[in-house]
Amino acid sequence: MAQDKRGLELTAASDEAAAALDAALDDFLGFGREAGPLLKAAFESDADMPMAHALRGYFFLLMGVGALRPRAAKSGEQATGLPGTSRERAHADALSRWAAGDTAGAARRFEDILLDHPRDILAIRLAHYLHFYHGALAQHRDSVARVLPAWDESVPGYGYVLGMRAFGLEEVGDYARAEDFGRRAAAIDPSDAWSVHSVAHVMEMQGRAQEGIAWVRENEAHWEHKVHNFRHHLWWHQALFHLALDEADAALDLYDNRFRADTASDDVLDIANAASMLLRLHFRGVDAGGRWEELAGHAAGRFSDGIFPFFDAHYMAALAMAGDTESVRGHLDAMAGRSGGATADAVYDDVGLPLCEAIAAFGAGEPERCFELLEPVRYELYRLGGSHAQRDVFMQLLIAAARQAGRDRERRALVAERAARKPGAVAAWMN
Repeated sequence: MAQDKRGLELTAASDEAAAALDAALDDFLGFGREAGPLLKAAFESDADMPMAHALRGYFFLLMGVGALRPRAAKSGEQATGLPGTSRERAHADALSRWAAGDTAGAARRFEDILLDHPRDILAIRLAHYLHFYHGALAQHRDSVARVLPAWDESVPGYGYVLGMRAFGLEEVGDYARAEDFGRRAAAIDPSDAWSVHSVAHVMEMQGRAQEGIAWVRENEAHWEHKVHNFRHHLWWHQALFHLALDEADAALDLYDNRFRADTASDDVLDIANAASMLLRLHFRGVDAGGRWEELAGHAAGRFSDGIFPFFDAHYMAALAMAGDTESVRGHLDAMAGRSGGATADAVYDDVGLPLCEAIAAFGAGEPERCFELLEPVRYELYRLGGSHAQRDVFMQLLIAAARQAGRDRERRALVAERAARKPGAVAAWMN
């Protein structure tokens, strides 16, 4: 029995093996590029660490690729079959639930772990992730609040916890406290991309575009060459700020040379970043050229993933706007055929499918049908997960559909509603 760097008991063959696992976890928390090789080194130190198997399974699931679920499930089985502490057995159970599609059950298991082990930063981060993609805003906020009394500057990873607290506060509209927590976290570690991103969200929601551009650029030197694909999401935020200033050319330049420069990437967040930005640019009359087709090439095979409906909506945008009608139909059929009680199924039925049908209709030049499908579910879109800033593209879609369908009454009302939320943003008035 060893201990991790936060004092939690760890079933490991040696202190060196425990330190190797800590290194892999630290790289994961910092969105680093070496988590995989570092985890491999941990296995080389001790192939029978239950938490090493659990972490490997979580990594498979976080990639957002349906084909990796069986490998995650196998990791869960391996972790379950090894001797371990009650905390480690709970992680094995959470992993197995998640791999089976019971993401709500996995989230509850993480929260159970945290009641006894509030310094389990892996459980904190994974609960934070799942609450986010469940659209569970209060849980997202409160999960970190419950563990925060167990943390202070003396505990390794404190900055990461502050950054998660910041993001939970931002998503419920507590912007002043969110910015305070986020800035404190970034001061501890300016390369902490999640904390930098949390402050960027505050500035986006408050229409502080110039400050947002300066904030992202101020921290760029710290995270740009350290962080994995999540750095692309920070550049996506930079593009949002430029759009708020009606600088579409600058946003398109960031698309081409920053967050979609690697056109080989099929990372789920990379695809979502690109699809949502191209939609926003489309609403402003910007010709995408062949960009939709490039993106659709990555989205076409993803409709069987069934990870979260938030991502399916972005795959659908790429396919519909590229005119890939065969893949659009396949995507909708796959969504309509989901059943079996997985956490996301009800969200697919209630929100995900009508949203994707609306996107498909818009891409097919049927704005009236798009409006009729999307308007009844617009107040339910939070259930998709994702952030307010990310889901705003669907409200822009509704306004664009109203305009193209000649629904001037509805368009005026929707624009007024949106402008009231973000009065300083040019984008509020674009449609």
